[in-house]
Amino acid sequence: MITTRRLRLREMNMGDADYLMEIFSDPIAMTHYPSTKDQDETMKWIEWTLSNYRNYGIGLWIVEDKESGEFLGQCGIVPQKFEDDVMMEIGYLFKRSAWGNGYATEAALACKNYGFKEKNYAKLISLIDLENEPSIKVAERIGMKCEGTVHRWGKDVYLYSCKR
Repeated sequence: MITTRRLRLREMNMGDADYLMEIFSDPIAMTHYPSTKDQDETMKWIEWTLSNYRNYGIGLWIVEDKESGEFLGQCGIVPQKFEDDVMMEIGYLFKRSAWGNGYATEAALACKNYGFKEKNYAKLISLIDLENEPSIKVAERIGMKCEGTVHRWGKDVYLYSCKR
């Protein structure tokens, strides 16, 4: 578990499906993803996250308000496979009612610090849709710089990165 001034980041579990559906079923929150997700796809997402914990010792975490325990979103470090390499990506996705409060920046910065200090990663990346201005701002606020674009998920996305 990671805590910040306002947030608690904890491991995801199968009981988090309804929370995640608040995001995954919202077409506006999912604008920069290929599509919304239904309950089965959400369960597969959680299973994928749990396998990342087992295989890499890292994954997406549930982000909650530290005082109230309210679910806000997810943020963490996930492996992204490239042709000859695996890079660790800081990813974040929050429910709409949590937008505009700085939670994504606070959580992403906590993940960056964890990745460098606890996991000793030399580099972290974020893959961001070309039109996702809020996510671009989060990446830049935590010290990431744009390296260019890469083709992922059937489209070009920005590759942001930072080094330890």
